[in-house]
Amino acid sequence: QATATDQLVGFGLVAFSLVLFVYYTLWIIVLPFMDSDHGIHQFFLPREYAVIIPVAAGLLLVLFIGVFIMFVTWKSRKHAKKSD
Repeated sequence: QATATDQLVGFGLVAFSLVLFVYYTLWIIVLPFMDSDHGIHQFFLPREYAVIIPVAAGLLLVLFIGVFIMFVTWKSRKHAKKSD
């Protein structure tokens, strides 16, 4: 059974993901069809960041996964040598 803290953290993560999805969708799909002098453009970064930010986030994710796998492999190998 999930505790109240777990439910609150889960709700926060879902809410954050929803806000990020709506922001990115508006930025990529809706904004190109609006006039460039419209006031809503001030709330969004330049369009080149629409590619740079997800690529950088993906590279960081791959880096962290690689470091985690390397650490777990190194730790298990070190533990196996001690038992010998």
